[in-house]
Amino acid sequence: MENYRILIVEDEVLIAEDIRISLNELGYDISDICYDSENAMDSIYKSRPDMVILDINIRGSKNGIEIAEIINEKYQIPFIFLTSLSDRDTLEKAKKTRPKGYLTKPFKDKDLLTTIEMAIYNHSQEMNQKNITKVHVDAVAQPNLSDKEYEVLLDIISGCNNSQIASNHFISINTVKTHVKRIFQKINVTDRVTLVKKILS
Repeated sequence: MENYRILIVEDEVLIAEDIRISLNELGYDISDICYDSENAMDSIYKSRPDMVILDINIRGSKNGIEIAEIINEKYQIPFIFLTSLSDRDTLEKAKKTRPKGYLTKPFKDKDLLTTIEMAIYNHSQEMNQKNITKVHVDAVAQPNLSDKEYEVLLDIISGCNNSQIASNHFISINTVKTHVKRIFQKINVTDRVTLVKKILS
């Protein structure tokens, strides 16, 4: 994508360079390459990239998950985790930061392209959803949706199924079904297609 600037945060120089070459060939610009957390945070602050490819196990005072938490809090920049780690505890911590994708080392160019394109698409969808304010939804819903129901509604509009919604919010499938049922009742619809049409109309 023309002028789409990506920051690479990876402490293995050869891997970082391979990513840079691949991204350049795919038409993306590289805002910077950082090999530790301190330089990464400084670069994010100064250059404000459009996306960050973020190694979970980066060198420095913070790991990739801690950097991701700061990105979410201060910058709202989409990021993709790059990792060779697969232990359950790390993945659970990573999920809570809601990355736009994961790349597991080693990976192929087509995996890099697919992950980035999906991340860009999902982020653009989220930005569009921000126009669907709770005030707008509450003008349609009777009674008003709870905050959690509103969050679930946004996931429904973005095309998430029940399993994906459960994963996004760390709740059970049954809890998701309960939220969906209440949303249907409050907005007076019986299916997702009609729900989306009613909200977006």
